[in-house]
Amino acid sequence: MINSCIGLNDLPDEILMIIFKKLNNIDILYSFYGANQRLNKIIHDPTFTSCLTFVEWSLDNFIDLLSCKTILNQFCFRILPEIHNKIKWLGLESSSMKHVLRAAHYPNLDSLGLYNIDEESIRCLFTDETLSSGIFKNQITTLVITINRNDDYFEMLSSVVNIYDYIFSVFTHLIVVALYESSYKDCVRLCFNDSLHPNIRSSTLLKLNIKVQCFNDCLYLLDGRFNQLHTFYVDLVRIRIPQEVENQGDLPNLKCFSLSSNYEIYDYDELVLPLLNRMSNLEQLGLYLLVYVNETFIDGNHLKKKIINGMPRLNQFTFYIRSSMYTGKAKESQCHIYSYPPLMEYYGDITNDFPGGLFEYVRVVSLNDEHPFEHEFFLRIQKSFPFMEQLTVINHKPQNRKQSYESNIDNQNLSVIEYFFLNTLDIINTHDDYIEEFLFDTKTYFQNNVYLQIHYESLKRVTHNFTRDATRVNSTKINKLYVYGGSKCSNSLQEYFPYAKIFH
Repeated sequence: MINSCIGLNDLPDEILMIIFKKLNNIDILYSFYGANQRLNKIIHDPTFTSCLTFVEWSLDNFIDLLSCKTILNQFCFRILPEIHNKIKWLGLESSSMKHVLRAAHYPNLDSLGLYNIDEESIRCLFTDETLSSGIFKNQITTLVITINRNDDYFEMLSSVVNIYDYIFSVFTHLIVVALYESSYKDCVRLCFNDSLHPNIRSSTLLKLNIKVQCFNDCLYLLDGRFNQLHTFYVDLVRIRIPQEVENQGDLPNLKCFSLSSNYEIYDYDELVLPLLNRMSNLEQLGLYLLVYVNETFIDGNHLKKKIINGMPRLNQFTFYIRSSMYTGKAKESQCHIYSYPPLMEYYGDITNDFPGGLFEYVRVVSLNDEHPFEHEFFLRIQKSFPFMEQLTVINHKPQNRKQSYESNIDNQNLSVIEYFFLNTLDIINTHDDYIEEFLFDTKTYFQNNVYLQIHYESLKRVTHNFTRDATRVNSTKINKLYVYGGSKCSNSLQEYFPYAKIFH
């Protein structure tokens, strides 16, 4: 450290600032705190002290940068008490958040990120009367949270609504609330009964970014409980007509609205359009929907007549709408329209006619065609959706050019497709050729921790009863395996997928 400090001291302050700005603030403070007077002065600059995030994203979760007791003590007993009045944002992991928040008084702290929280950790945090009656109640205006998932679906729903109930009970001056997940795989949703959770309301909230379970939940959140809300981003699973459709009043304060869902909507005219008609003062609108229609596709003319003309103040409209129509004899036609640049998270039912392009925001993709998908098609898909996390393939036609690849012993013409972000792969409804497409390491490269959904008998055939070497490498990349139609987990299956938790 002495030699490195001497080297750094030879550089002017301007150069040191340029170098330090490229590094993590936490590393800067921990490494150079107390090194010498000059470096101490530089690292006390607001550039390095106003915003401190003590977590980092790795694979599929947030890691606590204060998990080491030595680092935690250095910050809590020395660094934070000295820079406490300069801190405006803290990003904290659940296991260390209470230690950091109690380490000092933060008079200028107004924004908080709480990561990997669950109902128990948030309850323990809020039982601290000093924090609840001080920082939380009077100072925090921006709150970003990520909630830990668990495998029990109904327990998860109950836990999420209780967490929100705690939050709006304790944080009484919130302006911005965002449910943030770096991975689509980890998204959790709010589903609540209004009468059981009356605390989920705020007269100060202006911006809400949330994921909910159904359309009813969306209507609840727009029933006046957030009467100052001007920005509302909502992603939901089910858009179905509720038993009682209420809350039909105008929403004059709403200026920015985004609605997205990756599940088919059959009641678009009855639900979505009436909701949009309540937003006459809207200035920004985002729609990312999959809609079933009876007679005509949703096109630019529909958007103008049914939506845009009713919003005279609208100046920004981003959308991705895939409308589908049954044409008889089990046939289906579809139309994709989207604004540019494309900002949606979903892109569904892609066929061989897909022209390609770059869709950097898309995380969830589905492929469905009655004509075979060749290897080159999957290469085009990966290049078009480089950050794809979830992929579903539906195709029962064998590949036409499979034999030409197999005859090329060295696979000289075969490019290995690299899926760096893929964490969920659904190939239940596919021909065996597509299982080989993904499990052959000469065709596909996975990062670790992939959730594979597949039919048991197909998997057994392709892996030659769990003995085939050609599919063994990618099988070790699977950390969760759902086998459809399998009666029980055999020893050979578990051995072939050594790191996978297997479900039936």
